[in-house]
Amino acid sequence: MNEMNVDGPTVEKPKRLKSLDALRGFDMFWITGGTYFFGKLFEWTEVPFLLSLGQQFEHTEWNGFTFYDLIFPLFMFMVGTSLPFAMSRRIDQGADKKSLFLHVVRRFLTLFIFGLIYGGLLKLEFEEMRWLGVLQRISLGYFFASCIVLLFSIRGQAIALSVILLGYWAMMELIPVPGHGAGVLTPEGNLAGYVDRQFLPGRFCCYEYGDNEGILSTFPAIGSVLLGVMAGHWLRSKRDDLQKGIGLLVAGIVSLGIALVWSPLFPINKLMWTSSYVLFAGGWSLILLSFFYLLIDVWGWKAWAFPFVVIGMNAITIYLGQRLIDFRHTAEFLFGGVGSLVGSFEVVLIAFGMVFLKWIFLYFLYRKGVFLKA
Repeated sequence: MNEMNVDGPTVEKPKRLKSLDALRGFDMFWITGGTYFFGKLFEWTEVPFLLSLGQQFEHTEWNGFTFYDLIFPLFMFMVGTSLPFAMSRRIDQGADKKSLFLHVVRRFLTLFIFGLIYGGLLKLEFEEMRWLGVLQRISLGYFFASCIVLLFSIRGQAIALSVILLGYWAMMELIPVPGHGAGVLTPEGNLAGYVDRQFLPGRFCCYEYGDNEGILSTFPAIGSVLLGVMAGHWLRSKRDDLQKGIGLLVAGIVSLGIALVWSPLFPINKLMWTSSYVLFAGGWSLILLSFFYLLIDVWGWKAWAFPFVVIGMNAITIYLGQRLIDFRHTAEFLFGGVGSLVGSFEVVLIAFGMVFLKWIFLYFLYRKGVFLKA
């Protein structure tokens, strides 16, 4: 079996890059309370600039892009970046395509079931539960991207990425929605929302006309993973380390440029997960990966990133854990007394306490070598 049908430069034996764990942890930090803490802190200061900056911790209502709109596609991107490393490591251990595929299927099903549980499956209120969500999208993106990696060369994977992004654009522009027509990219008139209303049971998030992680928008989300796969192949090549970092930076800038040129025709929109949104979020993801890779793995500046590494090594654990464990109640119990003495700063203190307790929980698992892997 060849090296995942890789064409191009011979690749080196894969090694674990701390930058991948750190960037994943950086991403999860914002999901697990970082945005809430800084949002409350900025509100407390009442400084106009910080209040304006705090708006970056909220999703855009429709078209546009904020920092918080980057968080989920960055995680999808990181799923893809890790794929070439994980697969080649298993190949080195003697895995063939069949065993690799079975591993992918098992992981897909595990993540998807976790997502259903997170969405309310165990409540048995099927009409009120959310059937698609964050973990389901991650699982689907991982599954289809993995299949593409197993079946095609790097060139074929790049072509698949292009076909997905262009194909989604064509569908959204050319297929008419009853009562609205074709190419109507409004909340009530877009094709992705219409498909969700017709075929997706249960409740929607995060707008009334469709689901934020709905059926049709899952396809370009696979593109977000494949963009990460391309970055992973680049990092595994035998190119000079500095060249790799600069290459990621240049690719990120190019991706941002293409997205901005495309956006007048296909707006940057998270709820529809438009192709321009994939490239815009992907561009920032590439730039962040470049910085983390150069700082940590090339220049060896690792100490500052350790808190993020602790989070990144157990990303799924804390995502599920904060659903099952009442960290707010614990933070109020531990810090509420002090909080009552600091007036309006109490809400900021409790927000910090929640983030702190989650990190301590993950650090305990890290020290014990306990890592939840789907």
